[in-house]
Parts: sequence; C-alpha cells; structure tokens
Amino acid sequence: MTPNAHTAARLVAGAALLAIAATASAQSAPAAWPAKPVRIVVGFSAGGPTDVVARAFADHAGRQLGQPVIVDNKPGANTILAAEAVASAPADGYTLLLGATNHTMIPALYSSRVKFDVLKSFAPVCTLALSPTVLAVGPAMPVKTLAAFLQQVKAEPGKRTYATPGSGSSGHFASAHFTQLTGTRMNHIPYKGAAQAVTDLMGGQVDSSFATLGSVLPQLQSGKLTALAVAAPQRSPLLPNVPTFEEAGVKGYSADAWYGLLAPAGTPPAVLATLERVAQEFVRAPATVDKLRGLGMEAQGSCGAPFTAQLQREVRDNTQLARDLDLKAE
Repeated sequence: MTPNAHTAARLVAGAALLAIAATASAQSAPAAWPAKPVRIVVGFSAGGPTDVVARAFADHAGRQLGQPVIVDNKPGANTILAAEAVASAPADGYTLLLGATNHTMIPALYSSRVKFDVLKSFAPVCTLALSPTVLAVGPAMPVKTLAAFLQQVKAEPGKRTYATPGSGSSGHFASAHFTQLTGTRMNHIPYKGAAQAVTDLMGGQVDSSFATLGSVLPQLQSGKLTALAVAAPQRSPLLPNVPTFEEAGVKGYSADAWYGLLAPAGTPPAVLATLERVAQEFVRAPATVDKLRGLGMEAQGSCGAPFTAQLQREVRDNTQLARDLDLKAE
C-alpha cells in the first residue's frame, strides 16, 4: 500500500472511531430536562394553602418549562407520606415536594419513625410564599387587644383553649412557643385540619387559635373573628390595623408559615438551577403577588443556601421546643 493509501486509511479509521464515540456519548447523555411531565407532591388535601401554592406554581412552571406540571395530593401522617414518596424517588427532577413549615417539625416528633432525613434527603430549591400566624379569637373570648387576652389567660391558667389543625402541626408549635414566651398555660384542642378548627372558633366552642392568616382571612374580614396580633416582622397589608406581637408587647415571637419547593437529594445542579429560575420568575410575577395576597400570603423566594440555612435553623429550634415543652404527635 502506498504512503498516501496508508494516510487515507488512517483518516477513515479515525473518522469511524469519532463517529462511534459521538454516538455512544449521545446515547449516554441525559435528555434535556424536562422531557416529560413533572410531578409535585403535596402532603395536604386539595384546597388548602399548600395545595393552592402548588397549583399556582405548577401552572406557571408548566408554561415556562414546556411540559405539564402535575400536582399529586398525598395527605396523611402530618405530611410524612408525601415527603417519603419524594425522598425515595429518582433524583432526576421529575418528582418534587411542595413542603410547608411542618416539614421541619418532623424530626422533633417522629425521628425514630421516618425513613428519610428532612435535611439530608432533600435539595432545597426555593420558598414560594409566606403566611404569617395571626392570633384570632371568637365569641367565646370577645377581647380586642393582646393585653386583654393575656390578662384573661393569666387569670384562668389552664382553662382557656386554643385550637390547632392537629397535634404536631405548625399551629401547635406556634401556640406552644407563645405560651413559653409569655409564661401562660392554655388548653390545647387539636383538630384534624384547619377548617373544623375555624368553624368551632366561630361557634364559640374554643377561645382562640394561632392560625395562618390564609386560613382565617375571610372570617377576619367579615368580622366573624377578631385578630389580636400578627406574628411577623411587619404588619400585614391585609390587616394594617392589627399590630405585630412585637408592637403589642410580646418580644421575639415570630411564626411565619412558609411554602417551598424541594427536590430529592442528588438532583442534578442544572435541573436545580432551572427550577430556581422558574421559582424566582413565579414569585416576581404580578399575577402571583396579587393571587397570593388575596389568600393571606406573600410571594417570597428564598433560594439555595439561604433556604437550606433556614431549614437547618428551624429543625434545631423546633426540636428544642418540643423537648422543652414535651410536645407529642398524635
């Protein structure tokens, strides 16, 4: 074979090897995400605040990503079933969790009964909304100020009641934290969800509730319930005449309820970056701001490291609170 023939043969062989390598690379490379529908798991029934945030985000994300984003309600066991389903799902960006504040209460109540770690099993993406806790009273306790409320509670230690959506819920922790800070004793009345708690509060069966603003806003606006204080750094624009707990004399009390997006640990960084971008666009959209504000929530996107630090801090504080006050799950 002539030198030119040898050169030509080598070139042909080299081209063939490059073609084979390119084909193998294309076959092993993951498809652009998302290449199919994305599922967001929610640990509450349809219609509640977490579900509302999830569906609003799913609608926005579906348009941005070009794939359907489906909300999958999986209530039960204080959101453990939903979290477990996401923690055990493939870390490919197709199964996500729309979590809420009680996510960080799981270790304080169920540490020996869950198959996942609320911090290590998830990659926090972004918070999407906040809803402050508001102290609301009904006809059984017709006071108008936090000072008057505390006066009655202290005059009858252990007799006055507060309703929550259940033992171990975010409302339970918010209430217990309040009694700890104020040195008061109240009787806890747990319900199976916020709706019945609010109904009985309006009916006078219970005295008060430390509720998320979104769960009692219509009743406050109609005058069926009275708000005494808001557990947030600033007053709510929806209740401009209601003071914060700080303004009303209870220092250091904050109980914002957050709603946020988490992915299974190990989800590719590129997928997380895309989700963060979509989440930031969602919370900045005027339609989102208006929709959530009408439901007693504020659009808010704390992403990546700040969200991770928030979760770590809440797990630590909630675990200590549960230990100090001997809080138990149902």
